[in-house]
Amino acid sequence: MSVTLRVFDPAMCCSTGICGPSVDPELARFAADLEWLGKQGVTVERFNLSSQPAAFATTPAVKEALGRGTEVLPIIMVDDRVVAEGTYPSRETLAALAGVVVRKLPQAPTASACCAPAGEKTSPESSVRPKSGGC
Repeated sequence: MSVTLRVFDPAMCCSTGICGPSVDPELARFAADLEWLGKQGVTVERFNLSSQPAAFATTPAVKEALGRGTEVLPIIMVDDRVVAEGTYPSRETLAALAGVVVRKLPQAPTASACCAPAGEKTSPESSVRPKSGGC
């Protein structure tokens, strides 16, 4: 099943807001997150109020929300359901909303002095072997 995530942005200078002399880091992060989401197989559509007002007017949930004022923007929709208003969600939240599973790579255990056998001193040059059962 293919998921479509639609973003209805406030009026911005360009389609992503990543333009001009001072770029908002939040918009840059969000643009990267949307690109990542697209690579995960999610269809991403983004609309800017200043350049694509018809998309706002023809989407009933967005038109209704805008009745409360433009501070509800951005509006994030998954398929035809509003899932966020007034904020740019994190990558993890976007993934969850779109049904994308994010797997974190396991971290290798690190050796420290707590892992050295009792009475044995450790140094960066020495090889540290963990006690049975871990630290």
